[in-house]
Amino acid sequence: WLGQTGLVSDTTLSTLSEMSTAYRNLWESALLNPLRFVEAESQLLRQHVALGVYGAARACGQQPDPVATAEPDDRRFAAEEWRRWLPYDYLHQAYLLNAQALLDWVDQMPGIPGANHDQMRFYVRQVVSALSPSNFLASNPEALRITVEQRGQNLLEGGRQLLTDISRNPGLFNVAMADVSAFRIGENIATTPGQVVYQNELMQLIQYSPSTPSVYQRPLLVVPPWINKFYILDLTPQNSLIRWMVEQGLTVFVISWVNPGPELRDKGFEDYMLEGPLQAMQVIQAITGEEQLNALGYCIGGTLLGSTLAWLAKKGRQPVASATYLTTLLDFSDPGGIGVFINEHSLSGIERMLQRQGYLDGRAMAFTFNLLRENELFWSFWINNYLKGKPPAAFDLLYWNTDGTNLPARMHAYYLRQMYLENRLVQADALTLAGESIDLAQIEVPSFFLSTQQDHIAKWKTTYRGA
Repeated sequence: WLGQTGLVSDTTLSTLSEMSTAYRNLWESALLNPLRFVEAESQLLRQHVALGVYGAARACGQQPDPVATAEPDDRRFAAEEWRRWLPYDYLHQAYLLNAQALLDWVDQMPGIPGANHDQMRFYVRQVVSALSPSNFLASNPEALRITVEQRGQNLLEGGRQLLTDISRNPGLFNVAMADVSAFRIGENIATTPGQVVYQNELMQLIQYSPSTPSVYQRPLLVVPPWINKFYILDLTPQNSLIRWMVEQGLTVFVISWVNPGPELRDKGFEDYMLEGPLQAMQVIQAITGEEQLNALGYCIGGTLLGSTLAWLAKKGRQPVASATYLTTLLDFSDPGGIGVFINEHSLSGIERMLQRQGYLDGRAMAFTFNLLRENELFWSFWINNYLKGKPPAAFDLLYWNTDGTNLPARMHAYYLRQMYLENRLVQADALTLAGESIDLAQIEVPSFFLSTQQDHIAKWKTTYRGA
């Protein structure tokens, strides 16, 4: 009923159902494995006894080694106040012990398939992270110190920022990650000179102005992802791949995808191919007079590039001389952190929402990605913005990250089910696009794959399988 009235979305109901299943399985495991539960509790009790001894030694003026320490990349307890004051030192170490014990319990649960285990661990981790003492004013000594020093002005400022974030995101709360007033498209971000030379319903094609006396004969087409804006590759001038490529003498064309609403609900994956890279290739050939170009695809843009090259191979055409794939999944056998949402139950909820709404709200996608690294990409900003009352930083990458795009219903449902769930792109002739079954193995274009070690969406071992 809540889903039908629009008060709660189908995806939210599916998520709540999966969360309740995960927590129920956790308690069932404790009941069905009492000896294992007692052993785990005994180990945790011994750790807390050691923590009590640590606290007593500190109270007597000693400086013993801590019982529990955060991971090196965990900055929640980095402030000196967490160790200076014994109550907060004890509190944060107790939290770390309890959190690790619960996650260890999930990791060691017997008889849980890999995908279900990852999903269970994800939902348990969300609760564990949300209950961190760093997230609450009374249990965060650094935030309390700032409150005393500023006589509560930080809380007033934090409340103002909270209301601003709520007003900017009606129906879906996202904490601000960057100072959105610090950047203007074309002024201090996405400033590489260029102009739109073609557009259709799905994209604009930008040609960048040369900055060298002469240019290479063969042009370059860049296919960015359509889940974000194109200027991920053209941030501030010192962080712009596009500017750098132009400075090397390349004639650069970049697709800028439309931000679709419900009117484009019936645009599918093959429409993105036909009206995206294939149309762009024809326009580039007409403008430059060159029969071949180099192509670069980033993220899902690389997935589309690979699909397009397979389609062209079936047609016996080779307008692309070389292909570069940046953090691109072609094989979706290990979808990374997003895999916790890739199951029939979740996709059915997403598809019902897409059918009703006509598109996936880009803010929902951004929030989902943030939860894959919740302490770094959500709770750290919660603490900074609302407890400390500090404005978010003027950071070009995070500004881009908040500038998401919507996804058409037909395209997104196809992409999630055919590629993520069923992994059909790497199966010969399993997918048909614009009347042609495609086979990646038929691509003979020289290709280069770039992967990144810490990418939690396109994991490097999986992108390597694509190669």
